[in-house]
Amino acid sequence: MLARFLSDHGLKVSQAGDGQAMFALCAAARIDVIVLDIMMPGEDGLSLCRRMRAQSSVPIILLTAMSGDTDRIIGLEIGADDYVVKPFNPRELLARIRAVTRRLGAASINAERPVATLYEFAGWQLNSSRRTLTSPAGELTDLTSGEFDLLAAFLEHPQRVLTRDQLLDLAHGRMSEAYDRSIDVQISRLRRKIEADPQEPAFIKTIRNEGYFFAAPVALQQDPAMRKHG
Repeated sequence: MLARFLSDHGLKVSQAGDGQAMFALCAAARIDVIVLDIMMPGEDGLSLCRRMRAQSSVPIILLTAMSGDTDRIIGLEIGADDYVVKPFNPRELLARIRAVTRRLGAASINAERPVATLYEFAGWQLNSSRRTLTSPAGELTDLTSGEFDLLAAFLEHPQRVLTRDQLLDLAHGRMSEAYDRSIDVQISRLRRKIEADPQEPAFIKTIRNEGYFFAAPVALQQDPAMRKHG
């Protein structure tokens, strides 16, 4: 019924009955978004989400009948981009899927532009058109779609306090019923990936009762690879 609803609203839908079938589908075709029920037969959805995130940055929306915060936070911590609690209005899921694909579509459009923007801070480089983050050692750092958008929001507004609501607007396009704790979870994940000591962050600082503050100076420049072809 849900697949029919999504198809009737213009989405191409493939269905998988278990984790093995899901991975087979992803290997056989380009998948733009995965909607993953936590209560799957066999391997559960949280485990599948963790395994999928280890090998792909495709956006993942988790579905669950559990309304408590614990499962929601765990799902976000292991790499899910969004979370919907059952029962839900199919239109809400459709809106969230479209919000994720809009962000991906914007990234695709940016990739076609002749000028790409590099954000540089403390030896790190974030390429806004290629959607990559390179460490000071020259290694690519794996980020989920949500983590990338959140870091980009900080780099576009460095050295100023941003509230959770502002970060949700900047990074997520204010999805329906956006859950502000997801910002805290994604910031925690980001710190583990870019901070030398996540417990004493040098870049993303918490401003009590106000929000977050990206402390490092940020420089902008054109991607040299794009400049050569310009």
